Amino acid sequence: MGRSAAFFDLDKTVIAKSSALAFGRPFYRDGLIGRRDVVKTAYAQIMFRLGGTDDQAMVRTRDYLAELCKGWRVDQVRQIVAETLDELINPYVYAEAAALIEGHQAAGRDVVLVSTSGDEMVRPIGVLLGVTDVIATRMVVSDGHYTGDIEFYAAGPNKVLAVRQLAEERAYDLTESYAYSDSVTDAPLLETVGHPTAVNPDRGLRRIAAGKGWPVRAGRHPSPPGRR
Repeated sequence: MGRSAAFFDLDKTVIAKSSALAFGRPFYRDGLIGRRDVVKTAYAQIMFRLGGTDDQAMVRTRDYLAELCKGWRVDQVRQIVAETLDELINPYVYAEAAALIEGHQAAGRDVVLVSTSGDEMVRPIGVLLGVTDVIATRMVVSDGHYTGDIEFYAAGPNKVLAVRQLAEERAYDLTESYAYSDSVTDAPLLETVGHPTAVNPDRGLRRIAAGKGWPVRAGRHPSPPGRR
């Protein structure tokens, strides 16, 4: 039996909000986006909380955010994320997810965050959770600025490809590995491992989980680290 890992989707699986949309207000404060964009990101955050996202909505959000960040300085984005992480993300981490991550680490498994959000946001959130391995969307950068193009979009089948590539590099036994997600768009990811779990599943994933006999978990208690 080889090494095993645990792969966690981020939004609504580990945290109770969309990491890609969480930083709208500080981006506005620092002059990166206008008032209209603040309203759009706030609306998208509400819709995300109420109904999740399907493939088409994810693609629209991807294209909107890629165009939005065209010309931004990468170091400025990283600084904003670092300065606001404790306020905007930390209180929204599910206590149940934090306990699961710690349990896998205690069992000697590598934990990997697998998120459609941008690497500049996901990696610091990983550090917050004690996770160093991240698979996330990467934007094209030229001369320290985003070009508005996407180098790697970490969604759907691309998540599976990245997970399989990492498993090959590190000799993970995927049949002995774990995966957690809330979204039907991650069903291929969950099918890749021997121990899939639906967390706060949307309607489509709940149906698949019931048909395949997958465990279903709930994350109901976002809480600051002191209480976790």
